[in-house]
Amino acid sequence: MKSILRPVLALFFILTLITGVAYPLVVTVAAQTLFSAQAAGSLVLRDGQVVGSELIGQNFVDPKHFWGRPSATGPMPYNASASSGSNLGPLNPALMAGVKGRIEALRAADPGNTQRVPVDLVTASASGLDPHISPAAASYQVGRIATARSVAADKVQALVDTQTEMPWLGFLGEPRVNVLKLNLALDKLR
Repeated sequence: MKSILRPVLALFFILTLITGVAYPLVVTVAAQTLFSAQAAGSLVLRDGQVVGSELIGQNFVDPKHFWGRPSATGPMPYNASASSGSNLGPLNPALMAGVKGRIEALRAADPGNTQRVPVDLVTASASGLDPHISPAAASYQVGRIATARSVAADKVQALVDTQTEMPWLGFLGEPRVNVLKLNLALDKLR
């Protein structure tokens, strides 16, 4: 029994050191060295203070700011520790009621806007944490924000255009706008 147990235990401790200590340490050092911003959580700073992450949405409700996608996390919106979708199917009455309520809220916030409401303003993403909206969703909100801030709509639209991120390598993904970055740029707009 000792002849079998000794090599098994030795192998167990060697593999534990390699896979449990050495490998994670090498990966952590490499990530911190090569991709320090991403490894730290892609934090967004304003005046030296952390105001959020590029990777997790925030709950903007002020009419003077762009609003992101609805969050499916509970009990509070954009709770990163509760990432999940709503699991409501397309024919579920609760989903239909939620979408209808969000459309009514968007219409009430900007009664003069007769454009079609972009789908990403009324449906949550799969994770419930999406920090991006489509350029169409951002453009939909330009009138409300311009009115609330007493700024020309074309200035706000130009800001949306400059904050639009294009697909990676020109074809991977969709054009998108990071709501936190857009709102920070909007706050700098005079």
